[in-house]
Amino acid sequence: MSSTTGTRGESVTPANPASDTVADHTTDVTALLERGRALSTPVLRAAVDRLAPPMDTVAAYHFGWIDAQGRPSDGDGGKAVRPALALLSAEAAGAAAEAGVPGAVAVELVHNFSLLHDDLMDGDEQRRHRDTVWKVHGPAQAILVGDALFALANEVLLELGTPEAGRAARRLTSATRKLIDGQAQDISYEHRERVTVEECLEMEGNKTGALLACACSIGAVLGGADDRTADVLEAYGHHLGLAFQAVDDLLGIWGDPESTGKQTWSDLRQRKKSLPVVAALAAGGPASERLGELLSADAKSSDFDSFSEEEFAARAALIEEAGGREWTAQEARRQHAVAIEVLHGVDMPETVRAQLTALADFVVVRKR
Repeated sequence: MSSTTGTRGESVTPANPASDTVADHTTDVTALLERGRALSTPVLRAAVDRLAPPMDTVAAYHFGWIDAQGRPSDGDGGKAVRPALALLSAEAAGAAAEAGVPGAVAVELVHNFSLLHDDLMDGDEQRRHRDTVWKVHGPAQAILVGDALFALANEVLLELGTPEAGRAARRLTSATRKLIDGQAQDISYEHRERVTVEECLEMEGNKTGALLACACSIGAVLGGADDRTADVLEAYGHHLGLAFQAVDDLLGIWGDPESTGKQTWSDLRQRKKSLPVVAALAAGGPASERLGELLSADAKSSDFDSFSEEEFAARAALIEEAGGREWTAQEARRQHAVAIEVLHGVDMPETVRAQLTALADFVVVRKR
């Protein structure tokens, strides 16, 4: 997947994601992402400061605020797409962006709770170009800090003490349960020889789509929107999440490690049944059959962990030959188009609509 963007200091010119369904305009998405960081980070840091030692330090390391030795750091804190969406969600409902800040922080806390646990479960040693928390501070701290961030997310919302906060917390709790369902499905699929495309999409809708959907509605709820408006924004986020994950799946196999911060062929190393793999296996034909034979043998192999780069590259080539890469790129475009269409169901300021569209475009052209 080609990209014309980074997340800092650049405008996004939507082109070729995956492509023609992406709007033809240039928007400074960086400003939206930076606004999300600027408004949410002080509240996020204040929440993390409530944690008992050493969890506060471990969490600060995970967020990139300090290095492994505890020195201040300007580490990569992630793309900040979810906070940006939460603030725009509030504005879509006619409220000020600031009304969405508690929602932005709550969603970011849940997202990072999931990352801490996912890294440990997947055995990932690198995230955002640094050693993961479990690698530096141990598995126990990764589990405890993840749990603490989840608890903080609900605290941040409920301490507002408003009816809107209660509604927002219900949406966040529901999204978190779906996220956990998706992670459980993802892990179980690693041990199955075949997974259908429908099962994979359901898993990714839970694992990624649910929390993005929540981000897109939680600000509106806190801003006083009715359930119908919040539900439409949530549907936009769900389809955006599926597009986001489709791109993530492509990057998980063909992404540049310098951009992604992960190993080459990272999803193949973890035997993930991601969309390109599942689509390739479902395609039929010689490449699909050969891929199925190799993956079946891999599942029984005792020396899988010592496979060479060439062996993973050969599997990636078969996925591409069978059509898995192109199918996934098309799915990213399709979900992007549906997300944009859904937005027509909400009456909102045109500037906000354009910004939500620009963030959707960013999701399908990103390279990390």
